[in-house]
Amino acid sequence: MTAVIESEEHKALRSAVAALGKRYGRDYLTRTIAEGKHLTELWSEAGKLGYLGVNLPEEYGGGGGGIAELSLVLEELGATGAPLLMMIVSPAICGTVIARFGTEDQKREWLPGLADGTRTMAFGITEPDAGSNSHRITTTARRDGADWLLTGRKVFVSGVDIADATLIVGRTEDSRTGRLKPCLFIVPRDAPGFGRRWIEMELSAQEKQFELTLDDVRLPADALVGDEDAGLLQLFAGLNPERIMTAAFAIGMGRYALGQAVTYAKDRTVWNTPIGAHQAVAHPLAQAHIDLELARLMMQKAAHLYDAGDDVGAGEAANMAKYAAGEACVKAVDQAVHTLGGNGLTKEFGIASLITAARVARIAPVSREMILNYVSHQTLGLPKSY
Repeated sequence: MTAVIESEEHKALRSAVAALGKRYGRDYLTRTIAEGKHLTELWSEAGKLGYLGVNLPEEYGGGGGGIAELSLVLEELGATGAPLLMMIVSPAICGTVIARFGTEDQKREWLPGLADGTRTMAFGITEPDAGSNSHRITTTARRDGADWLLTGRKVFVSGVDIADATLIVGRTEDSRTGRLKPCLFIVPRDAPGFGRRWIEMELSAQEKQFELTLDDVRLPADALVGDEDAGLLQLFAGLNPERIMTAAFAIGMGRYALGQAVTYAKDRTVWNTPIGAHQAVAHPLAQAHIDLELARLMMQKAAHLYDAGDDVGAGEAANMAKYAAGEACVKAVDQAVHTLGGNGLTKEFGIASLITAARVARIAPVSREMILNYVSHQTLGLPKSY
């Protein structure tokens, strides 16, 4: 499934990551989840090989590439059944924001560790009453001398238990207008007043979800990332990679499910004929393959625009890629389960757990309905309904 537009370097990277993923595979993932452990071995090896930080600047230990390369890594790991969800958060969102807007001290402190996987960072934007609407975020940051004090709540924050810090989206008051504007702060995991509560999910995933409380969390002045007046720009500099990487996550998952179904359809014989010879089985699988390929093309376009510095163009393409990939993933998983019949719901074949996981790509980090709102308003120029 390698696109013809890829460079030889990208093809080589894809092949190398696929080989790594196959050495671990779905069995490693499911066993680790069942044991309540973390994907430490795969994460560590991917970091040592330079895959986790392929998008980060070379001068800080990264590979000097972009989101195009990082999304490729996540897609290939997903296609082997062993995706690393924290790649979306730690190197893609947090690493990108710090690399683009962080101070020199912040870059030197965080980027080498994010690149080699020895440090991780979570990302907190979603709130109980605001979702991901940055204009309704109520977590506030106020100055107290040279320090900042953060107060608020966040929900559905991935991997806080394993992260060294969380990049928190708060809002500060504009001294000129009095309006609240978004800003990003690095909050260490052991900061006084920084609490977390595990949210139990009916989702088979190693990365846990948390609700965070910030009760006058005191931070030094240098916890603020970048320019206080450029918070919205910095925020979307992280959200576009998040959408692109979510697309990669979904495409990889869809490819894995499709691969399992194709193998089964070739081997499963009824009335002396493999079931894959029947068009009622073959055609839906072919359609799933087409949908995944089309979603990948949009993901590659979005990554190219982002890496080229076109944030506006990347915003539209990243939303479209995330939408297309989420839909393609859900359909591929559903068709894979259907192809296997009763076997599709057994632990032996390990596809049933993807039914819930596939829906994550439709829901997070932004719902498909909000993406349709974005396209109808921003691209088509239609009036808003809200």
